[in-house]
Amino acid sequence: MAEQKESSVLFSLKELMNLEEDRIKQEEADKDRRARQEADAKASAERAARDAEERRIREEEEARRLEEMRRKEESTRLEGIRQAEIEKAKAEAEHKSRMEAMTAQQAHEQQLAALKSDQGKKRLKLTVGIAVGVLLIAIVGGGLAFKSAAEQRAKERAADQARISAAEAESKRLKDTFDEAQKREEELKSSLASAKDEATRAKLEAELSKATEQKKQAGAAIQAGGGGGGRPKSGGGGNAKPCNCQPGDPLCSCL
Repeated sequence: MAEQKESSVLFSLKELMNLEEDRIKQEEADKDRRARQEADAKASAERAARDAEERRIREEEEARRLEEMRRKEESTRLEGIRQAEIEKAKAEAEHKSRMEAMTAQQAHEQQLAALKSDQGKKRLKLTVGIAVGVLLIAIVGGGLAFKSAAEQRAKERAADQARISAAEAESKRLKDTFDEAQKREEELKSSLASAKDEATRAKLEAELSKATEQKKQAGAAIQAGGGGGGRPKSGGGGNAKPCNCQPGDPLCSCL
């Protein structure tokens, strides 16, 4: 009986030891499983954060490219309008000048015909008329030249003012972007210092990198355009027109 009881006790102890070993193995297996799950979840979060950041960078680059293209197209359009206005003004001035020259030439030819037909009493009167005609042509030509130059200068001043206003607006926009990025950077640094888990820290670090890059880009753009454009100087007068008058022509203004 004593041997049977001892065998029963040993069997019970062995069973207990086996149960304890099974429990320990189960706990270790559960621990390993949880560790793998946590590692997988962390890796998935990091991949998602990287994918989101890469997608955001691509979208920002595309937005910048489209904005730059829009600015270039707008600048080209405005320059085309300005050139068209200048060419139109030149054409109108040249047409008006040709018509006035034609009228003066006709008057001059009539005066020459009258001068040939009446060499006597009308000589003095015709000479005075010719002098007055020359004076009028000189006055009209000078007035047209002055008006054309004044209109050209006004257009150039308006174009210069438009470019200066655009440059000032762009400078203000860059400064606002820089200030906003700097403020965002400070807020993210504060949040990063108090972050508890790795996923939050990774997200904050990505946003901080973005804000820092935006601040650098805005600062570089401000420095590149910080000197200001200044008002461009308009060029001087064009080439002088050739003199095509006949020698001894009393109505010619270039002799």
